[in-house]
Amino acid sequence: MFRHTKLLQFEAKPEKPDPVYAHKLQELIGGAFGEMTVTMQYLFQGWNCRIEGKYKDLIMDTATEEIGHVEMLATMVARLLEGAPATATAEAVKDPVMAAVLGGMDPQQAIVAGGGALPADSNGYPWNGKYIVASGNLLADFRANAAAEAQGRLQTARLYNMTDDPGVKAMLKFNLARDTVHQRQWLAAIEELKADGLEDDVAPNALLDEEDQTHNHTIWHLSDGPDGAKGTSWTTGAGIEYLMDPQPLGGPGTAPKPDPALYGTYAPLQDAKGTAKGKAKEVKNKLT
Repeated sequence: MFRHTKLLQFEAKPEKPDPVYAHKLQELIGGAFGEMTVTMQYLFQGWNCRIEGKYKDLIMDTATEEIGHVEMLATMVARLLEGAPATATAEAVKDPVMAAVLGGMDPQQAIVAGGGALPADSNGYPWNGKYIVASGNLLADFRANAAAEAQGRLQTARLYNMTDDPGVKAMLKFNLARDTVHQRQWLAAIEELKADGLEDDVAPNALLDEEDQTHNHTIWHLSDGPDGAKGTSWTTGAGIEYLMDPQPLGGPGTAPKPDPALYGTYAPLQDAKGTAKGKAKEVKNKLT
């Protein structure tokens, strides 16, 4: 059950309308790392969480807060769009600057949303449920959460420097602070998962004995120069070896003969080089 408190989590009042900035602010609503993404990501993680208690409550508390962030941003967008395009259109004829402002707004904010926010990014691309990560593995999910908050904070910081409006800046300062604490909480929760014996460093902590033991401790040196191997924290510190001259371990990546009904271009003389069938044919030819 969710309840709606008819007050914003933090104030969202610009000093004056700015349709161009309203267009930019859409990224924090419906972008890949926007508030809609973290809202739905945390909600589905919480709903899918199999253990009641502190971890589920942390996820659901944060998810519910993020719904409030979407509301704040949507309110700010609507207020930044106040008077556009109805009053701005008449002024645009007189003033080239106003014409540029009007040209810089997202027309769908007027045509589709009636002067309000959209569930879309700053290019007008609709928000997509594929943006979210909710795997059921809390270690994998909390790492994804910390990364999402980092990307969201980065975009908020960039947008903070794209406005001089004190009201917008005040709200973004609050958002920056919440992104900071959310990064910290997910990183701390990762350590608590380990301390509680629920997870280890690798996600998932399974099949470690089954995996190829030759290849679970090497970094393949595939960049020019020796600089990668100088990173002590991921070589000596983590027990990972830098393989300086890695060699391919498989044969040619030759695709099999296509289905004739698909009309793929095919040369029978070069059939299946490197495949089991091709190698058998090669051995047969050598024997005869």
